[in-house]
Amino acid sequence: MLMVRSARSADHSSFTALAASAGTGFTSLAVSADALAEKLSRSEQAFAGKIPDRSDAAYQLMLEDTESGKVLGTAAVKAAVGIKKPYFDFKIMTFAQASKEAGQRFDMEAMMLVNDFAGCTEVGSLFVSDAARGRGAGRLMAQSRYLLIGADRSRFGERVVAELRGVVDEAGESVFYNHVTRPFFRMTFDEADRMSASTDNQFILDLMPTHPIYLDHLPPGVREVMGKTHPHGVNAKRLLEWEGFEYHRYVDIFDGGPLVDCPVERIRTLRESRVLTVGEAGSETVEAMVSTDRMDDFRLVRCEVRVSDNTVALGDDVRRALDLSDGNTARVWVNT
Repeated sequence: MLMVRSARSADHSSFTALAASAGTGFTSLAVSADALAEKLSRSEQAFAGKIPDRSDAAYQLMLEDTESGKVLGTAAVKAAVGIKKPYFDFKIMTFAQASKEAGQRFDMEAMMLVNDFAGCTEVGSLFVSDAARGRGAGRLMAQSRYLLIGADRSRFGERVVAELRGVVDEAGESVFYNHVTRPFFRMTFDEADRMSASTDNQFILDLMPTHPIYLDHLPPGVREVMGKTHPHGVNAKRLLEWEGFEYHRYVDIFDGGPLVDCPVERIRTLRESRVLTVGEAGSETVEAMVSTDRMDDFRLVRCEVRVSDNTVALGDDVRRALDLSDGNTARVWVNT
């Protein structure tokens, strides 16, 4: 059985191996082993409720094979971005150009550096190893983040944002970065990626222009990749759209990948989930995702259950995995 659970400091070696295999473009994992250890430590504190300031809280999740005990994937939920560390994006805007004397009227598109998602919750850092592919692991991890948010809505923002990986070539080069961002940073994509992950992003504010960048001044190849998802991220994009996330013309400043967002109350998995009491239930079996619905020791599995009006019947293996007994509550999303 695959189980999503809250990360622990003891996961450090597995976390480091996952980060190394993620490759270029996974900004949040492009950090040192010490920084990854700090992520795990702070995540433990966040789950335990020891970080009262939402802008400091980030919840790291691990995907574990309960039979082998191996960690096969990771994902994260940042409670509130863009407050202490700016969450910079480019917002694509349309400007009307008109001249009565010249007899001209047309629209021009430009992009501006913005921090419009300040205070929003971010879901991201989703990565699963090759050993977990083909087992529905990506979807399991993706949906687990929304059930985690449901476990204590007071810890998260009213809107959720997700950043999708943009188009890069096999060598890890981004045509968007090379033509748009690199002239201002004067560093490689990898260097900028790592600096963004390990600093407070002041360098972005210091070096990026405050004036509009007109899209008509960019080569066609650059405009074609703006707001487009890396081929490896197509399924992730579909899952986000299925949940209710929408693209509103925000793109990443490094690779031009799209940012999508959704109000919490509209996220499908969370909206359709129910909090039920573990016990006896009807005879009809359905497939579901079941979580402990508590922040401390958060766990989630996909399994077969029986559901009645207010109760859910779980198999013995699921009870053991989630550490749930009769009378406990669980959050259940039924795969309809």
